[in-house]
Amino acid sequence: MATATGLESLVDQYISVITNDGRNIVGYLKGFDQATNIILDESHERVFSTKEGVQQHVLGLFIIRGDNIGVIGELDEELDASLDLSNLRAHPLKPVVH
Repeated sequence: MATATGLESLVDQYISVITNDGRNIVGYLKGFDQATNIILDESHERVFSTKEGVQQHVLGLFIIRGDNIGVIGELDEELDASLDLSNLRAHPLKPVVH
């Protein structure tokens, strides 16, 4: 997981968060705290399926608890905007099992 220093460079950037329960949430990182709880703005969840394209559910301003974050990564906005998510097929991620 990213350290606080690593997250500082991602503030106001477009990021993707994979949660421990297998959700993919995309949005602009607006803030974080010492427990790596994060605040995303203009966020949406991408739901993957093998039968139909990626569905996007609007979440808006969204908080994710730090203990539920698996991976945080920066997205290239131009590349992301050029993807045709309606034609993308993938298996949904499985939850992390401890």
